[in-house]
Amino acid sequence: MNARELLVDDVRTVSPDDDVSDVFRTFARHPFSGFPVVDDADRVVGVVTESDLVDLFEPEEETLWIPIGLPPFVDTLTYQVKPPWADIDLGVDLVRNAGRPVREVMTADPATVTADADVDDVLRLLSGDDPNINRLPVVDDEGVLVGIIARQDVIRAFRDRRI
Repeated sequence: MNARELLVDDVRTVSPDDDVSDVFRTFARHPFSGFPVVDDADRVVGVVTESDLVDLFEPEEETLWIPIGLPPFVDTLTYQVKPPWADIDLGVDLVRNAGRPVREVMTADPATVTADADVDDVLRLLSGDDPNINRLPVVDDEGVLVGIIARQDVIRAFRDRRI
């Protein structure tokens, strides 16, 4: 089995120049958690995921320093603060990130495979040490996108061969 037998060739993509807010809408309209980012020649230049966009709404500073005792406050307590989603003002954050291009939040130079790649290579990437690889763009020799393989595509193919 090779990548050609696993790939889906009807792939939704975004451009590196697309506005982050437009990509949010694309995620809302399609049941995917990540999209290949392609240039004008359809070459894969990155991958953007829901997680990449969610990171825009989390506070950069999550550490709260609390002084203890009397001045000069030589002791402090440190707490990690994770506000609940209900407390994050998505409207303000969306406005703050309006006009921001996807290229600033995407993963550049993502792992890819060619259509002739052996299923073992696909499995090695999807189950390897990098937990963020959930999909593999399939490219030709020029880096042009020809399809995509998600983890569920591999599982489905193995299931279908067993039936």
